[in-house]
This record gives sequence, C-alpha cells and structure tokens, in this order.
Amino acid sequence: MAAAAAALAAAADAAAPSAAMASMRADDARVLRMGRTVAAGDGALRFGYPGVTLTVEFEGTRLAADLAGGAGSLLDVRVDGGTPFTLRPGTRRRSVALVEHAAPGRHRVELLHRTETWLGVVTVARFATDGRFHAPPPLPARSMLVLGDSVTCGADMERGPGDKNDPSWWNAGASYGMLLGHALGARVQLVCHGGRGLLRSWNGNTDEYQLPAFYELAIADAAAPAPWQQADDRADLILVAIGTNDFNQGIPEREAWVGAYAAFVRRLLRDHPQAQVALTEGAILDGEKKAALTAYLRETVERVADARVHAIPSLHHPGDAQDAHPTTPQHAAMARELAPHLRRLAGW
Repeated sequence: MAAAAAALAAAADAAAPSAAMASMRADDARVLRMGRTVAAGDGALRFGYPGVTLTVEFEGTRLAADLAGGAGSLLDVRVDGGTPFTLRPGTRRRSVALVEHAAPGRHRVELLHRTETWLGVVTVARFATDGRFHAPPPLPARSMLVLGDSVTCGADMERGPGDKNDPSWWNAGASYGMLLGHALGARVQLVCHGGRGLLRSWNGNTDEYQLPAFYELAIADAAAPAPWQQADDRADLILVAIGTNDFNQGIPEREAWVGAYAAFVRRLLRDHPQAQVALTEGAILDGEKKAALTAYLRETVERVADARVHAIPSLHHPGDAQDAHPTTPQHAAMARELAPHLRRLAGW
C-alpha cells in the first residue's frame, strides 16, 4: 500500500513537460477506446464506468495528458505492458505526466478507469508528447458486455487500511469481468453500478437507476446522465450478474422480478442480435436467497424461450472478515470458473 500511495503522490505532483510538445485531442482516431465514453465538443472524452480504457501509442520519451475527475476517481496507467501505477486526476483539469524519461522509441500507454461512476466522472481532454503519435493495433474483434453491481465494478476487492469504500479498494482492471475478457480474447464493456439491482437497491430503494435504466447510459450520473447507443458496440457475448442487491432486504416477489428480468433480456436480444446471453447469480449470495435467485434465473430463461439465453452457475465467494465483496484472488477464481461456460456458449 505504501508503494501505491507513493505512486499516487508522484503522479499527482508530476509537472507537465515544458518543451514543445505535439498535441492530440482525446477523441482523435489514434486514441483507442474500450468501454463507454462520451465525446465533448472540444474533443475531450468523458466516462464513468469502470474499466474504460484509452490506449495511446507514441514515439518519443514523454507523454502527458490533460485530465480531471471526481473526488474519488482513480486511473491506472500501464506503460509498455508493465506494472501499472495509479494516479488521482484531481477535480480541476490539469496536465499530468504519464511517461517521463523513457528510452527513445515507440511506446504504448493504457489509461484505465479503476473506480466507478458514483466515485467520479473522468474527463480526458488531450495528450501531448515530445515526439509523434501513432495508431495502436486494433482492439479484439470479439465484444463482451458484462452487466452487474458493485462486484462487477471491482469494488472493495483490494482491502487496505482506513474506511470501507475508500476509492483505493477498487480495482476494475483485476475484476472478474476484465479477466474474462483477457481469457476469452475479447474487448470488454463493464456496465455496472454499486448497490443497485434489477428492481431495487441494496436498501430497498426503487427510485434510483437500476440495471434496465443504467444499461441505457454511457454515464450513469443522475445529475448529468449521458445516453448510450447500443449500436456503437454490439456485443457477441453478454454476461449478466444481477440480483444480490434485490435480495438483500429479502426475497422479492417472484412474478414481478422474473417478469421484469424476462423483459430486460428480450431487450438485450433485440439490441445485440448476434449475442449469446448468460445469466448468473453472482458471488455473494448463498443459502436460501441464492437458491431462490437460481430458481428465478431458470424461470427467466424458460419464459424468454430463446436458444441464445442461458443460465450458468456462479460459485459462492464469501469475501473475508473485513468485507463481503470478493477479494482480488477471489475475482481471479470467479473468472476461471466462468470462462469455460462462456467459451462454450460463444463458440470461442
């Protein structure tokens, strides 16, 4: 944790290079985007969902980015496939050094959103280098959409000192959904929101964005929502892990819940006409509640009655004494357990 804190501080304090730099807007075609982003009129990109990744390739020794985020926003920066470091963008737009004193030559930098929407929406305005920019290799042709709650967002998986829900506990890049994308050779959209469900939140609230609503958004910020066009990234494989928060206050009424889920799955089939859709329970529920959710999933599949819709099992991962969310090693286990089912369904 000390090393991570040092990296945060170093990145936050880094000054922009002072020499003449070549500049590129964030919405330039040479910036590779994975996940849901919104382009602003000034060329900036905004995003809220975890796992959103911008990839830049440049020839030179330095790279900087003009960016800003929310109070809890964290980004992981990976240079040339190495170990990432974490930076806190800050709430005021500024230039941050991502690479300094690199060996002359061509380098690839990935900027990954580590946290989720309610912790802050990130804006990346432009990149600058002392050399020149190149177009990176394309993303995988296969597309995977992972829908869920805080577990899918990678929440609370990296336990540390301090209060629960400290942003440093999030790590979308090591979440089960992102690991599945790596294992299956697919690009990934994580579309998730901590504490939310299909019909109700963890505390029983129904007047917040639930999955059918935030699925339609590029940025699920109630104060400034941004719509998403599903045609912008048609999925080949969809994994839905929802229900934990619906069942937190007790088992929901069967007809209302199954009926709503069946309607939502039919929407997925319409929006993504080539996709296989897998429904699963998630890792947190166990016992009577998990048995009820498993039965609800089976009934949802039966009602939709489409050969592209499947129910697949999730094993229980209890977190630890500190928190019920799966730990980082448990996320890796979840990906290993789900991958064979998804590979078979997708024919990959």
